[in-house]
Amino acid sequence: MAAENIHIDHAGGAKASRPQLDLVLQRLRGDDVLVITRLDRLGRSMLHLITLGADLRERGIGLKVLEQGIDTATAEGRAMFGMLSVLAEFQRELIVANTRDGLAAARARGRKGGRPSKLSPDQIELAQRLYDAGDHTVVQIADMLKVPRTTVYGHLDKKARRPPHAAPSEPTPPVRSSRICPTCGHEPTTRAEAAHQRADLAVTWLHPDPQHRGTLISRHHCRHCEPGQPAFDIACSICGDGPILAGALAEEARHCDLTKPVERWLTAAGWTVAPGLSCPDHASRGRR
Repeated sequence: MAAENIHIDHAGGAKASRPQLDLVLQRLRGDDVLVITRLDRLGRSMLHLITLGADLRERGIGLKVLEQGIDTATAEGRAMFGMLSVLAEFQRELIVANTRDGLAAARARGRKGGRPSKLSPDQIELAQRLYDAGDHTVVQIADMLKVPRTTVYGHLDKKARRPPHAAPSEPTPPVRSSRICPTCGHEPTTRAEAAHQRADLAVTWLHPDPQHRGTLISRHHCRHCEPGQPAFDIACSICGDGPILAGALAEEARHCDLTKPVERWLTAAGWTVAPGLSCPDHASRGRR
């Protein structure tokens, strides 16, 4: 097998989106065969596995799973694929249930789980002050603290800022956004984690559409299914906000200007791409 046909994703957890997998699915053509080592390398949920299996069959693409000896070119292989998908989902549900029980027991003993924060309390306070002042963009704050932009988003309380001398307005009830990740389904178990997750889900990630070559799809990720490197920020020239390119899209953006599919997606979303990048909120200012 040629080296350019070997793709490796360094990822864990229940991910429906993996940059290398998305690239492989985009490159596959009829009569090709997708070879994987184990079934859980292709998908971590029954729905994801069944959907991928059906899509590959419709496109005339074979699937071989080396360790389980599955070959969807045969009726026996297709039946085995379906049964193992069910067993893989059942095993994952057991792991998730055991993990939740363990976290609940740890909280009862006064312990807090989760990934250690990359920012100290003083840095979080500084980031919040800079953000509230309105003189620095999120990208600038992230560069100052030497952390990814999504890390800053995860710690910010992004309440609406009102000019200091603006007249008070009637209070409006806050709009409560969903805290369940639409990509992997993870639901926070604490208020603090829910606040971080809502900030993570506010970030738009752009991926190649595996079903339609040359088009993009947008996804929202929590920290459990957030794509790893490479990633490339598309930042508004005025406010610094914008979507993030993942995987192959990020590699392309690093070596050249934004590709045509990216520009088309931005334009459809209300962005101004020339002469400078401006988000929909600042597009009119960008055209002046």
